[in-house]
Amino acid sequence: MMQLNLPTYECRLREQNGRQQIFDVLRRRYVALTPEEWVRQHFVHYLIEHKGYPKGLLANEVNLRVGEKHLRCDTVLYDKALHPKIIVEYKAPEIAITQKVFNQITVYNMLLHVDYLIVSNGMQHYCCQMDYEQNRYTFLSDIPNYDQL
Repeated sequence: MMQLNLPTYECRLREQNGRQQIFDVLRRRYVALTPEEWVRQHFVHYLIEHKGYPKGLLANEVNLRVGEKHLRCDTVLYDKALHPKIIVEYKAPEIAITQKVFNQITVYNMLLHVDYLIVSNGMQHYCCQMDYEQNRYTFLSDIPNYDQL
């Protein structure tokens, strides 16, 4: 897998049935190693180890339902009362971060109504803070540390 614009960590890899897998610390199991999963695992470790996010308040692959449609958020951070606080959407490194990606995360936010949205392809990272009273959002220059939320 390629080098990302994220700190490295000592990831746990294995091969099973001819397929590469990576250990997901949040789901506590090995999952298929895809380019998007490579980004997810590095980003989750970045949030935990460098930004101070509590592992116990993060969840990967969060299922949402809108009528008959099933959606899945890549990562969600919850506050201590277990209300969603941040949605993170990942793309593979070769996928450009476009308006389409932001439209996707916005659909999730219609259900979760979080304070922050983060999008990353491992090379570029965007974070915006929602302002529901003013009906706008502000892009931040950096992803906030947990104690700044």
